[in-house]
Amino acid sequence: MYQQNPNPTGSLFLSALLALIPLVAVLVLLGGLKWKAHWAGLTALVLAIGVAMFGYSMPIGQALNSAAFGAATSVLVVLWITFNAIWIYNLTVHSGHFAVLRRSFSSISDDQRVQAIVIAFSFGALLEALAGGGGPVAICSVMLIALGVDPMKAVALALIADTAPVAFGGMGNPITVLNTVTGLPADTFGAMTGRQVPILALLVPFVLVFVVDGKRGLKQAWPAALVAGGSFAITQYLVSNFWSYKLCDIIAAIVSMLAVIVLARVWQPERSIPPVIAGGATTDSRRDVIMAFSPYAIIVVIFSVAQIVPVKKFLDSLTYKFLWPGMHLTNAAGKPIKVEYALNWASATGSLLFLSGLITMVLLGISARKGLEIYGQTIKQFSWAIVAILAVFSLSYVMNYSGQITTLGLWLAGTGAFFAFLSPVVGWFGVAITGTDAGSNALFGGLQVTAAQQLGTSPFLFGASNSSGGVMAKMISPQNLAIGTAAAGLVGREGDLFRKVFGWSLLLLLVTCVVAYLQSTPVLGWMVP
Repeated sequence: MYQQNPNPTGSLFLSALLALIPLVAVLVLLGGLKWKAHWAGLTALVLAIGVAMFGYSMPIGQALNSAAFGAATSVLVVLWITFNAIWIYNLTVHSGHFAVLRRSFSSISDDQRVQAIVIAFSFGALLEALAGGGGPVAICSVMLIALGVDPMKAVALALIADTAPVAFGGMGNPITVLNTVTGLPADTFGAMTGRQVPILALLVPFVLVFVVDGKRGLKQAWPAALVAGGSFAITQYLVSNFWSYKLCDIIAAIVSMLAVIVLARVWQPERSIPPVIAGGATTDSRRDVIMAFSPYAIIVVIFSVAQIVPVKKFLDSLTYKFLWPGMHLTNAAGKPIKVEYALNWASATGSLLFLSGLITMVLLGISARKGLEIYGQTIKQFSWAIVAILAVFSLSYVMNYSGQITTLGLWLAGTGAFFAFLSPVVGWFGVAITGTDAGSNALFGGLQVTAAQQLGTSPFLFGASNSSGGVMAKMISPQNLAIGTAAAGLVGREGDLFRKVFGWSLLLLLVTCVVAYLQSTPVLGWMVP
């Protein structure tokens, strides 16, 4: 039996420095030394195991078993989702309908700045709302590349855009996780998050325009950025606060996309960027357009049906849960930690995407043999990215079960009232480790609520801040970098991509930290439910 000790050195500051070693290693190896994501991830994993064994006195068997549990978890949480999302995309490429979809988007505007907003921000948000995982980054990157955007820039755009919708991604899964780990109402967490991330939604389209075309882009294409971000932000706030946090991103994405389409009918920016692919070069029939959008309509229908209470209960009843063998842990207070693996093969997001893919095959007239061949090609496409994802998830669970994560949280919570400013940073670190906002909320949700209670602050503010702050780390997490580079054919250049987006990650995180801090004071305290 291993009992966690969040302060193994006797000094919380020194213990925190010890726990930071694997995280700093990832950032330095990726951003500074330009290592490939899988080598950076594996190195950080080895360091985390070393810190667990020699710093926290965790038995080697428990440390290795924690890594194995993390790798197994990543299969359902990331790989199964991403494989199936990209498989659906590859099916549309094979059938020729992706080209129709591409032309449909390019027909809205032949200006790359507007295309980046519509595809990376609005359409990407819809994909994030439906499935989450790495699907939005991979699919939107490839779509932008097909429209003539430089591959590295295309992936950067997709990563930056995949921020504002992440807190409610996967049908609100990160918010649901907060409810699971804290026992507090999910709807209230959703409402509070809906009073933070819309600010990001308003800013992100402007960042995308700047990445595409710098200051000139902001000057010429700001109306499109304002309409897209403003419509998304307002809708996201209204739906999360007055309807359902599970549906807010879906509705916000559709409203944002329609708003830009309407704007494009009466306004177009000065075309200082020569169009790479003209929208009117080929005329597609209405049937072709409907067929091109049908895979995503199928996803919407499948996921909507899966949320119907009787259906959801039935799918959940098919989940097989078992205690992970060999994991005997207690927390610092001596309370046993339940290490349970939930094989939710029927209700998992990836499984629903797989079902959507099967229906898409039938609809697009693709044979079972060809569909299987395309699936094999999809897995092969990810190559070393699979190793990176497995390694980073293993890293996160070694750090979590050894007590390293708790050490960092307690150290930050010791800052008192200033923790309101640092609360989003905790979520940021969580997503940097796990690659998912839901994973970060699972790691730190309970810690945030405990810190709020100790400081006499709203637990909903800190819980929401964990989720809101975490979304900015999506663009720098090794597994998402690996997914993006794999989709764009840039495997091995994760370090270059990391440096391209790291500054934006910190800038948007700073905005969230300021908002969260002000919400803990009388200045914006009225925003807290």
